Amino acid sequence: MAVTRKPAAGALTPLAIAVLALLEERPMHPYEMYQLLMARREDYLVKIRPGSLYHTVDRLAEQQLTIAEGTGRAGNRPERTIYRITDSGRDALRTRVADILRRPNREYPIFPAALAEAHNLPREQVIDLLRERIALLDLDIAELDALSAWVLNRQVPRRYWMVIDYGRAQSLAQANWLRGLVTELESGELEWDEFDPETGERLPLTSERLGHDWGAAVTEDIFTAARRDASVR
Repeated sequence: MAVTRKPAAGALTPLAIAVLALLEERPMHPYEMYQLLMARREDYLVKIRPGSLYHTVDRLAEQQLTIAEGTGRAGNRPERTIYRITDSGRDALRTRVADILRRPNREYPIFPAALAEAHNLPREQVIDLLRERIALLDLDIAELDALSAWVLNRQVPRRYWMVIDYGRAQSLAQANWLRGLVTELESGELEWDEFDPETGERLPLTSERLGHDWGAAVTEDIFTAARRDASVR
């Protein structure tokens, strides 16, 4: 007898969430999913590639979160398999979305990793690089403002696009924080290692101080006390 695997909602990737959400609206074939995701600017939220989308659709079908319900043809194009969401898929979608909304998750984006190691670059280079990043963030904010104006003008219900406001707030907060960091670097308020202009090597430190190993000095009781204080506020 075949064993039916119960899929874990926690296994749903961002693209899988997007696919199930589309199928919650209506059945469709993978190429239509791709077109609709791109038309809705979902690539602002999820990395979308045709190959990865088709792979995701196959995985969801294997997990019995979706099921093929027939084929469709548009003009002279080849027949395409149409999928619909199953009850298990609907439950998995709602469980996963609820879990993400409820609990902050360490996502390990790459920028904080680079920021933590920025001291390996000379001050002037870091200033120039951060200015470039700020300029790109400003462009991102301008694009999001244009999207907001478009949906507001067409009276689109805000529940469908409130994520634009969230993305703008994130980009604006980052840009403003980086502007402050650049100011500190330019003024010398933020201490920085010196580098030999000819060899590029870091110059010896002039004084002993807690540096690379500062994290090892932070004990777990500090976090325990912080969580306890936060819970009573």
